[in-house]
Amino acid sequence: MSSKEKEEKIPLHVAIIMDGNRRWAQKKHMPVSYGHKKGVDTVKEIVAAAREIGIRYLTLYAFSCENWQRSPVEVKTLMFLLKEAISRYVDELYTNGICIKYSGRISQLPKDVFEVLKKAEEKLKDNKDMVLNIALNYGGRQEIVNAVNSIIGSGIKRIEEKDINKALYTYPLPDPDLVIRTSGEQRISNFLLWQSAYSEFYFTEKYWPEFDKEDLMKAIEDYSKRERRKGR
Repeated sequence: MSSKEKEEKIPLHVAIIMDGNRRWAQKKHMPVSYGHKKGVDTVKEIVAAAREIGIRYLTLYAFSCENWQRSPVEVKTLMFLLKEAISRYVDELYTNGICIKYSGRISQLPKDVFEVLKKAEEKLKDNKDMVLNIALNYGGRQEIVNAVNSIIGSGIKRIEEKDINKALYTYPLPDPDLVIRTSGEQRISNFLLWQSAYSEFYFTEKYWPEFDKEDLMKAIEDYSKRERRKGR
């Protein structure tokens, strides 16, 4: 296989619905917070693996706009873990040439969390090896409505696909080639509704805290065997 053929087998953009932290913890008779903490460790492992494999864009569904409906204690725990993880991880991301992007209404997050996110984004903005895109306070329907309203507000009278593409939270990232969901659930959960129109999907029974590099490789191997028709 030529190097070009090998590159074509590696998805340019992988998006992951990180599901199963709570069920994994409950299965081990541990508090939910334990599952979320282990989930953060998995994020670090998968980011490193994705960079090593040659994935250029990695989008992680970290906190949906629906997640605000969880208990105040769990939401507070998630915000704390997010802030701590970004603060402690930013130097490693910088060293590894990874820049960070956020998709969603991050300005609605707690002020201290928002400030940490923006500081990390600024520090990593010139890195070129890989883009880590974190979907935070994100909802696919919300994103499309926001895009349409933004376009209308700009004065455009006839909306085309390219206009919506440019108004999405994820712009200018390419659409995901592969969407992975952990925990055995087989639904999209309001994630990248527009962008995943022609994506390949891979579902695994593994809970997110137990998903590892080997599992990521299995997903990519499965992807490499598919013929992408993109609606044709």
